[in-house]
Amino acid sequence: MSLPLTEEPETVHESDQLNHFLEDVLTGLRSNPKHLSSKYFYDKTGDGLFQKIMAMPEYYLTRCELDIFRNKTEDLAHLINAYGSPFDLIELGAGDAMKSTFLLRHLTEKGADFTYMPIDISGNILSVLEENLNKELPELNMIPLEGEYFEMLKKASAMSSRRKVILFLGGNIGNMSSQEAEGFCRELHHLSDPEDILLVGFDLKKNPHTVLNAYNDPSGITAAFNLNLLSRINRELEGNFNPDYFQHYATYDPVSGSCRSFLVSLVKQEVVIAGEKIMFEENEIIDMEVSQKFSMDEIHHLAEHTGFKVAGEIKDSKNWFVDSIWKKDHLKTDVYGN
Repeated sequence: MSLPLTEEPETVHESDQLNHFLEDVLTGLRSNPKHLSSKYFYDKTGDGLFQKIMAMPEYYLTRCELDIFRNKTEDLAHLINAYGSPFDLIELGAGDAMKSTFLLRHLTEKGADFTYMPIDISGNILSVLEENLNKELPELNMIPLEGEYFEMLKKASAMSSRRKVILFLGGNIGNMSSQEAEGFCRELHHLSDPEDILLVGFDLKKNPHTVLNAYNDPSGITAAFNLNLLSRINRELEGNFNPDYFQHYATYDPVSGSCRSFLVSLVKQEVVIAGEKIMFEENEIIDMEVSQKFSMDEIHHLAEHTGFKVAGEIKDSKNWFVDSIWKKDHLKTDVYGN
């Protein structure tokens, strides 16, 4: 199904993105249980709400990784071999680059030869990022790339043959199921060369109250962040969701390390999206997001199971979060195809 547009989009790319959004939404809401992809949280309103989430006292993740990037910058630079051959520093899901800016400043001041390539699905946040970094680090070589991770990684590789240092921060690897995370890492393995380096941020298992509070804040910002996706569907896909008829619910299982967010339908209702009717029963849920927490053994297993070896690890001062540095394991390249 294609969305009937009331006016022509500025580019074919925008039309493709909108129809892909519609296809994903309808596929998810036709499923049982219903689900929506968390990657669509980030429109202009969602970007602003997530920045508020990162500033919440309960949301420890940003502060933990910020601790690493602010206070252990030279360690990071050393582990990514920043002073060796020239490289492209590619950040998947760059957002506002609050954490990576510390590394960018350090590398620039030390004279490292690199180009920063932030990738994000949100053109809005990339515009904000580019404007801010042009002011803070005018000497920085930067090429923003708007789109899906792997599509933009391929584009970056076509633009430059230099070795790649790929950042995937914020514990975003935890927003995937175990199967999705393995597939994601195998695709990164396939797209990377032996001299490339992957730095992945992992949120570690900890007191379950600490984890749950980060995703169920009493001020309701996280709830608004989830509910905004319904409003975005209304704005962009001709939907008629009433967000007041849905309630945010978060849960955490300390055994599996799975923290999940849902929206619960408070009434039996019919929602129309681009002309298609979707029925909701009272108390029916929409699965919105998973935020997986890891043990160190699980991180090592994921690396080894997808063709990488762990080349270094840096934890924050509380040992709540780790940035794990991976390189391709040459002994497993035949198994994974390159």
